[in-house]
Amino acid sequence: MQTIQLQHYDFYTVLTFNRAEVHNAFNAQMIEEITEVIRGITAHESTRVLVIRGAGKSFSAGADLKYMQALANYSEAENVADSKRLFDLFDSIYCCAIPVVSVVHGAAFGGANGIIAASDYAIASQSAKFAFSEVKLGILPATISPFVLHKIGQAAARDLLLSGRRFSGEEAQRLGLVNEAVAEEALEEQLQAYLNHFKSASPDAVQKTKKMIRQLANDQVLDIREYTAHLIAEARASHAGKEGIAAFFEKRKPNWNDK
Repeated sequence: MQTIQLQHYDFYTVLTFNRAEVHNAFNAQMIEEITEVIRGITAHESTRVLVIRGAGKSFSAGADLKYMQALANYSEAENVADSKRLFDLFDSIYCCAIPVVSVVHGAAFGGANGIIAASDYAIASQSAKFAFSEVKLGILPATISPFVLHKIGQAAARDLLLSGRRFSGEEAQRLGLVNEAVAEEALEEQLQAYLNHFKSASPDAVQKTKKMIRQLANDQVLDIREYTAHLIAEARASHAGKEGIAAFFEKRKPNWNDK
């Protein structure tokens, strides 16, 4: 992999954008590498959370301008195919079996916000600069729009996507694009504190809960009463459910958090 780096820790993996010289702007290779890694991330059994961040001064400046310049000369069919690959990147994050946490500093422009919106949780520095800058370039924030609308709703999306204006990490928190905005020097502490929540939670229950949220949020369930009743019944009878209840009454840590 030439555009990203992977580091595996105790129970989580960090995916770092590694094009610091261009503020981690996306090109075709980077899109392909990120998507491939995220789709295969559950192959590592010890990985219970995926953290996404950027090397250097920025999270990501969005699409690489040279890449965008080349796209202008593509045929319509080639542009459609390329746009579908970009959508697949965001969708791979949204549908990832394990939780995805984005850690944002510096610039987060254009498509970078699709990654943030598709993540389950996002932390940003208060001084980070955000912008849905597509309209300033005469193009549309099309492939990111479904994920942004899910995350921040129509009113905030109309404001940000139509104006293309810049906004801070603090405003990103207020609008719901990120969950927490902290001083840049506090990012690591905030990240580790949040990761500890996942360490104490059942990986099986977390993955099933993420899938449940996605299906309910996208109206993929016809009979919600039947669906949720079966989910909880299966969870109570599962190994994780029995272990969690037993550990609670025996006043010990469950086996997924016994280190």
